[in-house]
Amino acid sequence: MKETKKYEKTKRQEWMSILAKADPKLLNRLWCDFSDRPSWTNIRAPETGMVMVRGKTGGVGTTFNVGEMTLTRATVRLDNGISGVAYVQGRSALKAEQSAVLDAMLQDDRYATSTFTSIIKPLEKAIKKQKTTAGKKAAKTKVEFFTMVRGK
Repeated sequence: MKETKKYEKTKRQEWMSILAKADPKLLNRLWCDFSDRPSWTNIRAPETGMVMVRGKTGGVGTTFNVGEMTLTRATVRLDNGISGVAYVQGRSALKAEQSAVLDAMLQDDRYATSTFTSIIKPLEKAIKKQKTTAGKKAAKTKVEFFTMVRGK
């Protein structure tokens, strides 16, 4: 079995973040349009469960349980031995499996460039566009509060 390459942590974190935030329909469309897909086997078939989300008030202090969240995870191994893993919010087994395969492909020199260009870049662009749109929508509802000084 081939060992997974040790990539710079931040690069992998970036593409995993993009895959996790990606719209499942757009990811599936890009996946279907991408013809250079390798064969893979499931190490851990997509499975859905719950995780406890914890938080801190203002980012400081002791943690507390915010609530539970549905999560789907998958782990795959390409035929060349490189493994990929994915955890996605919600119940999309398809998104979890596709994301795990893409994670493995991005670690493989044969697929990394084409996968990044054809799938990750368009997903990143769509996420930024959605974020900008949401920001503009929120800015329209912004209320400015100020205090006027009354006579002395």
